[in-house]
Parts: sequence; C-alpha cells; structure tokens
Amino acid sequence: MAKPKTLYQCNDCGAQASKWAGQCGDCGAWNSLSEVLAVASPASRTARFAGYSGEAGTQVQMLSEVKSGAEARVSVGVDELDRVLGGGLVAGSVVLIGGDPGIGKSTLLLQAMASFADSLKALYVTGEESPEQVSVRARRLGVAADQVRLLAETSVERIIEHARVETPQVMVIDSIQTLYTEALQSAPGSVAQVRESAAQLVRFAKQTRTALFLVGHVTKEGTLAGPRVLEHMVDTVLYFEGEPGERYRLIRAIKNRFGAVNELGVFAMTDKGLKEVKNPSSIFLSRHQQPVAGSVILVTMEGTRPLLVEVQALVDNSQLSSPRRVTVGLEHNRLAMLLAVQHRHGGVFMKDQDVFANVVGGVRVNETAADLPLLLAVLSSFRDRTLPNDLIVFGEVGLAGEIRPVPNGQERLREAAKLGFKRAFIPAANAPRSAIPGLEVTPVARYSEVLDWFA
Repeated sequence: MAKPKTLYQCNDCGAQASKWAGQCGDCGAWNSLSEVLAVASPASRTARFAGYSGEAGTQVQMLSEVKSGAEARVSVGVDELDRVLGGGLVAGSVVLIGGDPGIGKSTLLLQAMASFADSLKALYVTGEESPEQVSVRARRLGVAADQVRLLAETSVERIIEHARVETPQVMVIDSIQTLYTEALQSAPGSVAQVRESAAQLVRFAKQTRTALFLVGHVTKEGTLAGPRVLEHMVDTVLYFEGEPGERYRLIRAIKNRFGAVNELGVFAMTDKGLKEVKNPSSIFLSRHQQPVAGSVILVTMEGTRPLLVEVQALVDNSQLSSPRRVTVGLEHNRLAMLLAVQHRHGGVFMKDQDVFANVVGGVRVNETAADLPLLLAVLSSFRDRTLPNDLIVFGEVGLAGEIRPVPNGQERLREAAKLGFKRAFIPAANAPRSAIPGLEVTPVARYSEVLDWFA
C-alpha cells in the first residue's frame, strides 16, 4: 500500500507547499504552515471523507419527508454533568471537555464511567497515563472499576479497530493531544494530528452511534490550536473554569447542539474526587454577620438555572491623576458606562474616586442584569450606607437612566424567595402579576427612583 503523501498548507491563505517553511511564500504569514494529507484523486477523497455526519443518503429529498424523533438521552450518573449536557448523553454525539491541565477532567470522566458502566458498555482510552496509574486513581476515588473497560493506546487506527470489536456505547479519549494517525508524520499534539485524529474518531462515532468524550487541554491564554479546531467538529463543548488550587470547579457549556448553551455545573474537589454542589448559590453568598457597605446580592441566570451571587464594590479616594476602574467577574467597559449614567442622571460625582468591583466566588457575570446591583454596590460604598441582608437586586440600566427588564424575572424571584430573601428591587416590567409569598417586591422604572429610596 502506497504511503499517503503529505503537504503543508497555510492556515491564513490556504496556499500549499511541498516542504515546511517558517513563512508562507504567498501571504507572508509566519508559522502558519501545518501538515495536511494530499488527496491524489477524487475517489480517494470521497473515501477519506465519506460518512462524516453518519450514513447519509445520496438522493435529494424534501425536509418534510425526513423522519425525525426525540433523541433518547441516557443519564451519565452525575446530575451536574447531565445538566450541562442538556439532560444526558445522546447516541452518536461527540463531547469535547476542555480545561487547564490538572483541573479535574480525567477525574470527572472516570467517576462518570464507573457510575454508568453497569448499564452501558463503556471503553476508557488513555494515552496520557498507564493502566497502573488509572487503577491507582480509581482506588483513590473509591469508584467501582470492575465494569470499566480500559485501553492504553495512542494510535487512532488501532483504537478504532479495538472499538469495532468491543462495540462500546460510550467511549472516552484522554486526551486528544496524545493521539496520532499514521497518515501524517507530524508529532502528536500538532494542529494537523489533532484535526485528522479527531475527524476519524468523529466519523466513527457518527457511523456507529457511539457517544464519544474527547479530553482537550488548553493553556491559560487559550492559544493551543487543538481544542479550538475541535470546537467546530464536535456537537458539545464543555469548559472547566477555576484554578487547579481552588476547591470549586465550574463546567460551562459553550456549544451544545442538543441543549441550551451557557449551562453551568458546579463541583467541589475533594480527596475522593469531584462532588456535586446541589445548591450553588450557597457557596457564592458570603453571609456577613452584620450588613456591610458595598455588598449587594444579584440573581443571575446561568443557562436555565437562577444563581445568587454577591456583587461587591469599593470606592476610595484616588491618589492618581486617572482614577482606576477595576472589575473582577464583570465587564470593565460596562462599569465605566454605568458610572457615567450615575453622574448624569443621579448627580453622583466620582471622577476623583477609585472604583473596584468584584463578584464573589470566581463567577463571571456576562449579562446586563448586573447593572443595577453594581450601581447600588458602588453607591453604598461611596456613601458608606449599608443595604439590608435580605435584599436582592437585578435589572439593566439604560443610558437614559431607565431600568430595563431582563429575561426570566419570575424564576429569579422564586429562587430568591426559596433561599429566604424578603425584599427585591426589580425593573417595573418584571413585576410579578401575583404576589410571591414571603417576598416584598419593589418595581422601579428609573434610576432616580432608586436614589430616592436610597436617600
């Protein structure tokens, strides 16, 4: 059998060269050439890419004639992971789990496989660790390893051969950076190897309806091309958030073809592995013994889950010619805009003040519902006025000083009432039609009304 010929293609302009060079000869880009397979004929090209999205037919048909049904989901045995997956695993789906090395990706997947190994036929493929290392980790975690099938292999071709014999329903690849295909000569972990290896595995998963987990490492800068290339090829992209030294880990769904995106799963790292956090709001609320200035409770939405987090602000006299505006967990530009609104429509001058804003617990809030809590926290710290401990706030602040509504207002209020909060400041358009037991709701339409209450 003739050895496949390889070429080097520019990632910027698409030009091809027979040898690798540091600079593309066409567009002049540096370090943009990556190894690709050269396709000799249309027949070989068809064979290489056939069936990438399953056993597709070759005839044109009307969309209305295509039979579709509800995809049966299978629980992985971990409720928080089921949540971010959209309710469970779908047969033939490919899930990419990315994150920094050592954050807990392998630990979570080993725990999940041990939980559903008695009901589903699973295969765990390790390319980073030896079977002895995986066994030691399983004993440390205290998981039932008698049903987990283990394969230590890095060749994609041999992995697929074993998988065709074993016929697993779920397969885990740990990790995609360690695999290689014999069709390419580049080292494992390179862009070409990761792309080609993942393409073969995705094609196998679609054709055999095998649920596939791919583990991908990313650097702190997120510059590693492997996972970024895979995001377009897989069905679901999950990312671990949090520092390896911290206790809590967050899993966020960045892409999901079978469910909602931006879903959030919360885990706590212990000596027995990752434990689910059933009530995440409790870990993000640092209940003070006494009310403190500059602290406001926000009800944010992470996917379909309402989450209560504490927004803190500190305002202090600036010793610099340009006062600092520092945010952690919030958008920096939005803070500057809100301070301008507060000056223009509230008459509060902070040009000579340093403003620091933080979201407790390491959560990043990207929605505009944090506008009103942030302004109240800043005003509370500036005037050294405390807000009640049983108060929750959410709402978007417009440039004209109006308080705009946010989605899922009813769900936010019910979650706050369930956790024991008594009062709420919300946009007037989000006011509930019927009273919520135990919760006093104050609707506001303009920021000036908030200042009148705060005075």
